[in-house]
Amino acid sequence: MSLLSLHNIHSFYGHIHALKGVSVDVEEGEIVTLIGSNGAGKSTTLRTISGMIHPRQGQVLLDGRDISRMKPHAIVLAGLGHVPEGRGIFPKLTVRENLEMGAFTVNDPEEIDRRMKFGFDMFPRLKERIGQYGGTLSGGEQQMLAIARGLMMNPRLLMLDEPSMGLAPVLVELIFDIIKALNKKGTTILLVEQNALMALSVAHRGYVLQNGEIVVSDTAESLKRNGMVQKAYLGID
Repeated sequence: MSLLSLHNIHSFYGHIHALKGVSVDVEEGEIVTLIGSNGAGKSTTLRTISGMIHPRQGQVLLDGRDISRMKPHAIVLAGLGHVPEGRGIFPKLTVRENLEMGAFTVNDPEEIDRRMKFGFDMFPRLKERIGQYGGTLSGGEQQMLAIARGLMMNPRLLMLDEPSMGLAPVLVELIFDIIKALNKKGTTILLVEQNALMALSVAHRGYVLQNGEIVVSDTAESLKRNGMVQKAYLGID
């Protein structure tokens, strides 16, 4: 049984049919990426999984449990973390307070400290800025904070939406190194990323979305050799 399964998902924004029969599987321990152009349905897929949008048709299963109609906070409690596009940190809260907000259901202070230490081990720069307001951090630091906050609920599956957006190349490399390190430590990851080459360099498998439909799915290595993927997303003619 897959950790996450989407079966024939149809999602809408009003009358706009955004996802048209999307099926995706993520096995425990994998990094799976969704690639595609702007408007293809990548972020909508993540929003559907996390309960921000409920599908009109199809099922979302997390470890065999149907979460298709659950509220977002209940899906978080079920083991899903979602780091949205644009980071979504609290700019007027400190780094520590942002992380504490990520563990809003954890009542054990020692457990909160343990999880915070894990975040600081992954992102030492955040520890140096523990008392600094989130809005005063650099873009790269805010992305680190968003990921560290997403880890505070100790999710079985972490979804990352455009983690490299707006970052300098050296920080993009750092963020993707951290994604690989998180996966090696046992976190299953579903990654949406405009930089398809970087995404495929860390992923085990990938799905290509076009106009709300999956058009190709394969191993990451095979997708990098796929002529359509090379031309449309990797800049190779």
